Amino acid sequence: MHDGSSYSDDDTLLLELDRLIDKFDPPPADLVERVQFALALEDLDVEVAQWERADAMAGVRSVAQGTITFTVNNLTVMINLTKTGASHRIDGWLVPEGEHAVEVRVAGHETCSTVADDGGRFVLNDVPSGTTQIVVHVGGEGGRRTVVTPAIVL
Repeated sequence: MHDGSSYSDDDTLLLELDRLIDKFDPPPADLVERVQFALALEDLDVEVAQWERADAMAGVRSVAQGTITFTVNNLTVMINLTKTGASHRIDGWLVPEGEHAVEVRVAGHETCSTVADDGGRFVLNDVPSGTTQIVVHVGGEGGRRTVVTPAIVL
């Protein structure tokens, strides 16, 4: 039974536990970057869409190609990812359709942006690999509502 009088044994035990965790289950190398990326939207009043469906990629958060659908309330964001060399092409559709501003945020890179056409379709070429989120400004830039997708890794 530990009597609380000796902390050096506890310190030794905790140091050994820390060493074992680092050896057998280390944190991802980009953990700090991922957290900073996620917190960058903290000051925005955003709605977070849910990962609804990922065709041919069930259970995978890291994707190179395929179709992913996100939903929130009355907005659906469907994207098709195509690997193009070192980067990606994102073909997207918004329902309900409209000329909404669309941003693609990739950790460590500049934000790519476009405006969906009146049918809700948008295309972004040369999207770099990395932790990625799509931000939709319903009603255009500075619109009445902002929706963000969960992060995926391209």
